[in-house]
Amino acid sequence: MHEYVIEGGYPIQGVVTASGNKNAALPCLAATVLTAEPVILRNIPEIQDTGVMIQILEKLGAKVERINKNDWKIQCDNIKPCELPGELTKKVRGSIVFAGPLLARTGKCHMMPPGGDVIGRRRVDTHFLALQQLGANISVNGHFSFSANKLVGADIFLDEASVTATENAVMAASVAEGTTIIQNAASEPHVQDLCNMLNSMGAKISGVGSNILTIEGVKKLHGCEFVIGPDTIEIGSYIGMAAATHGQITIKGIRPQEMRPLKNSFAKLGISWRIDGDELTVPNTQELKVNADMGNAIPKIDDMPWPGFPADLTSIMTVVATQVEGTVLIFEKMFESRMFFVDKLISMGAKITLCDPHRAVVSGPAMLHGDHLVSPDIRAGMAMVIAAMCAHGESRISNVYQIERGYEDLVGRLQALGAHIKKVDIEE
Repeated sequence: MHEYVIEGGYPIQGVVTASGNKNAALPCLAATVLTAEPVILRNIPEIQDTGVMIQILEKLGAKVERINKNDWKIQCDNIKPCELPGELTKKVRGSIVFAGPLLARTGKCHMMPPGGDVIGRRRVDTHFLALQQLGANISVNGHFSFSANKLVGADIFLDEASVTATENAVMAASVAEGTTIIQNAASEPHVQDLCNMLNSMGAKISGVGSNILTIEGVKKLHGCEFVIGPDTIEIGSYIGMAAATHGQITIKGIRPQEMRPLKNSFAKLGISWRIDGDELTVPNTQELKVNADMGNAIPKIDDMPWPGFPADLTSIMTVVATQVEGTVLIFEKMFESRMFFVDKLISMGAKITLCDPHRAVVSGPAMLHGDHLVSPDIRAGMAMVIAAMCAHGESRISNVYQIERGYEDLVGRLQALGAHIKKVDIEE
């Protein structure tokens, strides 16, 4: 067990390269099951969640070779139908994306309910409905059992724009018989990455980037080499950290078009950046002040499906708002427990009123002081890191495993940017 020890009051300064997108890497790793040929995946982030997904692949019989730090070669030519190990699936919410490719490849998948962040009820009904329409039989009795003699294309309307349900359906439909249309599909950058990878394997998916996907089933897929795109959530986290600590950072390897949904919401807090090619720079000369809505109304930062503002950044925006002059409403619509971490920010001196499980009113700037914090999930954990970096004095953050599930080499990268942070054994 480890903790982060952080001494606040030191602005970050320097250059960092965006890691590969965690939420793209997980389904892309699962998609390697769809072919017996070798697949090379590049820019896989070195984080806890991808490590667990690779362990699951090995348990299924895949040959896994690490080419270098972020590149992997995977060949699933001898996949063994078996129950996915519960001790692994409970660690990663994304483990459920093995259901679609295993159904397509072996005709069955058995697994315990997936784990991951505890941020409220996280439905899996949409996965079941989509796969059932493709021909799967599903039973739930303490664990999930999927089976199918044959998958057949269908006209599917998802009851919610679920990212992982879209991914499961797309992977299964890629080798189903006939044509599948998925309406109300998720269109996030990581879903687009998966679709582009599948197309490079020989799939026929059109409408990528929209909420209507058309998949012409093919008999089999082949190997490929694919590069995972940058992690938009990590980039947004570093933008927020730079602004909140009054620092300056240049982030390399971004996709400019993926920054557009973030721009308007950050602008409400007086935060801007400049983009030059694939580099984004947050300057340290900007005024952190809430920009009121028309009529001097309190502005709202709310999340929604892509291309709306990402739900995974609402925790980050909450802590950044504590360092900005003015008042803003943070409205997290998706998960009823994600905002409960704000009681820790309040204990540090933040001026936050939690209206209900989904809404918090934040007024700033607030002088934060160091505290002992416990990370409840990946994004709230990162928000706590930012709060500790803004605070006066020392903070300790426990349960850092949760943070490291989503952020590659966080301590090393922050130290290189001038943050006073170290990772210690909890006994210290």
